[in-house]
Amino acid sequence: MSDGYTLRIKNTASQLGADLAGIADLAPFKDEKTYPASLLAPFTRALSMAVHIPSMVFETIHEKPSDLYNHVYKTANMLLDQIALKMAGALEQDGHRSLPIPASQIIDVKDYRGALSHKAIARMAGLGWQGKSLLLVTPKFGPRVRLVTVLTNAPLEPDGPVKNRCGKCTNCKDACPAGAIKGVQTEDRYLTRNHALDFQKCVDKTAEFARKDNIGARICGFCIKACPFGRKNPKNLPWLQ
Repeated sequence: MSDGYTLRIKNTASQLGADLAGIADLAPFKDEKTYPASLLAPFTRALSMAVHIPSMVFETIHEKPSDLYNHVYKTANMLLDQIALKMAGALEQDGHRSLPIPASQIIDVKDYRGALSHKAIARMAGLGWQGKSLLLVTPKFGPRVRLVTVLTNAPLEPDGPVKNRCGKCTNCKDACPAGAIKGVQTEDRYLTRNHALDFQKCVDKTAEFARKDNIGARICGFCIKACPFGRKNPKNLPWLQ
């Protein structure tokens, strides 16, 4: 495998607008649930990319997700889809199979799952660790990121998971308006979603928020706002209360 080629692909991702990029080996994911079940079969690697959502966006969240957060959330997903499409095209031009996976597409509406878990891929690509909220927590931006994945068979050098640094912090648990986060620590990953949180409570709360005026999306953001990693603003801002 070529370290030089891997670096070139990561640099291309950065030039296209990705704030973080890493490579995951797909071998550990062969038994993971995907849609369709054979999704990963033609591929050996996954390029995981993230864009940062500015910290001040989350400071607009108080009793419910704000209109501003809703708009930025959707804009970030659209940007990620564009980056993934261009990256897949670049890899294909180099002679490699590539498939962009949409940033925020729910395929199984009953189980609330997409084609694959972008968070699981990102963790194995070294972008961050799995926090107590189940979200990916990055060292630089905390959970204030959105993710996208490009599957490929390009000879890319894989990265690996980084150490979980949540420790005894329970900020996300304390801030959760649904009381869904259990505050359970893991050094690796949670075996199931319900190990870390009451997932149905989380789903129900985002559905409630989606019915609010000018929202229309299943978002929340309280646990993201509360995370100390990557937070750039002082606490208790009086702004937009």
